[in-house]
Amino acid sequence: MDDPSAYDSYRSGLELLEGGDHHAAVVALLRARDADPGASSVREALGRAFFGAHRYREAAEEFEAVVERAPTNDYALFCLGRSLQLLGAHDEARHPLALAACLQPERDDYRAYRDAARRHASR
Repeated sequence: MDDPSAYDSYRSGLELLEGGDHHAAVVALLRARDADPGASSVREALGRAFFGAHRYREAAEEFEAVVERAPTNDYALFCLGRSLQLLGAHDEARHPLALAACLQPERDDYRAYRDAARRHASR
């Protein structure tokens, strides 16, 4: 993030996100993303804001962008899978959730959501 305004928008978005104001965080983080679309940290934070605002399709798109740049980012994989699950796309959620669980086998939550996606996908 070379643009100071992009950084300011990012910092503001993080503060809003941490304060639980997901909708306002989306606005700030969209400004940061538009100024620096290649910044994975911005895309991940924006995905979190969209997720918290129950905008799961947009959250999935942001987490997918992070995974494309960092295919071993277990958190982005997990969030991508969760977003897909909440969209009812259990089949599509299985792969990122399985990868996240493999990358962090000690995470019970990763395994639980992976297993839930498997159960729902098989129906």
